[in-house]
Amino acid sequence: MAEIREAVIVDTVRTPIGKRKGALATWHPADLLGFTVKALLDRNQVDPGRIDDVVGGCVNQVGEQSNNVARNAWIGAGLPWHVPATSVDRQCGSSQQAVHFVAQAVMAGSYDVAIACGVESMSRVPMGSNAKGGVGPFSQDWIAAVGGRFHPTQFEVSQVLAEKFGVTREDMDAFAVESHRRAWENTENGWFAEECVPVPLKDEEGNLTGDVLDRDQGIRPESTMESLAKLPSALSWDPDTAPDITAGNASQMSDGAAAMLIASREFAEANGLPIRAAIRHLVVAAEDPYLVLSAPNPATRKLLERSGMSISDFDSMECNEAFAAIALMWASEFQPDPERYNPRGGAIAIGHPLGASGVRIMTTLLHDLESTGGRFGFQTMCEGGGQANATVIERLG
Repeated sequence: MAEIREAVIVDTVRTPIGKRKGALATWHPADLLGFTVKALLDRNQVDPGRIDDVVGGCVNQVGEQSNNVARNAWIGAGLPWHVPATSVDRQCGSSQQAVHFVAQAVMAGSYDVAIACGVESMSRVPMGSNAKGGVGPFSQDWIAAVGGRFHPTQFEVSQVLAEKFGVTREDMDAFAVESHRRAWENTENGWFAEECVPVPLKDEEGNLTGDVLDRDQGIRPESTMESLAKLPSALSWDPDTAPDITAGNASQMSDGAAAMLIASREFAEANGLPIRAAIRHLVVAAEDPYLVLSAPNPATRKLLERSGMSISDFDSMECNEAFAAIALMWASEFQPDPERYNPRGGAIAIGHPLGASGVRIMTTLLHDLESTGGRFGFQTMCEGGGQANATVIERLG
């Protein structure tokens, strides 16, 4: 048996995150991902022909994101045709799963260098587009398997989990305000600029306008407890089932892409590439598919058990802010140091371009470790179907 190799992060970048129907809405998602991947390669002077594979996360793989968006992105960017690519769907964790697949292949010796990436244009391919036309994903067998329960909305699930973990509306609103404050602070001090590649803007016909998007569009530094308290339930047609879940304490629908270059240590050293971090531990877990957002907690327990690590070992921690309720559910069990938890804000402020969010969050995580001198970073996120990935990286650069 071959010895397990070390999978290292050479570099990682993301686009600024655009609001739905905002600055990036005129970009075809395959082109936006291709632009991001090419920017990653260009700034590392890696021969694109040496890439063993491209694994891209995308949730709504329909319309402009169908037919293997990762492969279409690679070809559209003018990159070598002999390099393969595939697209994966583990719902919101799709590009975090892409990182896992690439890292595992490097560790096994199947790849020397590959790209994990992700994209989602929620402007052009709205959430749920792949279930339009009355054809939903939940069969009668599925409903029977979960005890005849009809699949609730994510708003309802968030409410149920908030109540289960003792999270109040005030807790969620305060968490959201702090997310915006932290994200704005990191924008103003230039730290987000270090992880972003500015994106040239296009008009409705796809022509470049001469302007660029160089910062996240969704951050609202003016958010206050008073302004968020005025917001109604996000479930406007049945507010009693989710009275505490609002647009203010939930993630934003967004457009964006992110890409990470992962290699074996041997390849990186032989080719003079930077070694910024190593991917140390990775797990995936699942539980109740009816309560689709609860799995970050069992995934974290599984990772801690397998790795022998504890929460106090992590210098920076990220749990995706799909809803404040989910991030606070996780915090309720694991009690992280608040200053180390989502330290640069999260999806409530920055946005949540579904298929891109896994690599986007890990990009932010690594940059936070580098700016603070931290060693270990932890990431998890809830995923449709009651699943979650969890990852530990170690800063080396």
